[in-house]
Amino acid sequence: MKNKVVLITGANGGLGSSITKSFLVTGASVTGVSNKISATEFPQPNFTAVSADLTKANRVNDVVQAVVTREGRLDILIHVLGGFAGGKSIAETDDASWERMQDLNLTSAFYVLRATIPHLRKTGTGRIVAIGSLAAVEPHAGIGAYVTFKSALVSLVRTVALENRDAGLTANVILPDTMDTPGNRVAMPGADPRKWVATQDVAELALWLADDRAAHNTGTAIPITANS
Repeated sequence: MKNKVVLITGANGGLGSSITKSFLVTGASVTGVSNKISATEFPQPNFTAVSADLTKANRVNDVVQAVVTREGRLDILIHVLGGFAGGKSIAETDDASWERMQDLNLTSAFYVLRATIPHLRKTGTGRIVAIGSLAAVEPHAGIGAYVTFKSALVSLVRTVALENRDAGLTANVILPDTMDTPGNRVAMPGADPRKWVATQDVAELALWLADDRAAHNTGTAIPITANS
């Protein structure tokens, strides 16, 4: 990874932080993007912070172009950005909640993929790893909007894999169960986080899928389940 150029979205979230640190350790040149992010959060010389709203197509295009202009190319995309909302049935879901889940979990991914794929194809060994949710294949009542767009994300990534095999570009999606993040600990204070998925486990899988050794893996949706 030492000479790789990596773009990570949602880079300073509960999971994004673990992924960003894991890639920085390898020596890769990492650009981390979130709504609000500072270089001081990851004080390594191979890290660049970019604050941007990735639900806006023009901002996505600007971010990707800036990375390519600065680094000369783009090798790896790790798309972590997403959001969760629950507690309402489909019949109770309002337009704003539906649209927010769509923007955070699907539309942003579409914008990022559309902007990065042309550059990733040029390398001959491009890698795309998206973070979905186990709920995409195991729906639960009360989180219908979230499940709908996480499910669509899987189809989107698998389609990208099919469309770009000819360029040696792989695209895979990781489907974690409930993760041990600060946000989840606050939201579920009565739960046992020892039964949740460690963010470092997800980070290590993302790192492996981005490696040259995983060139044969594309179009897969890989679940990571919590401990029983």
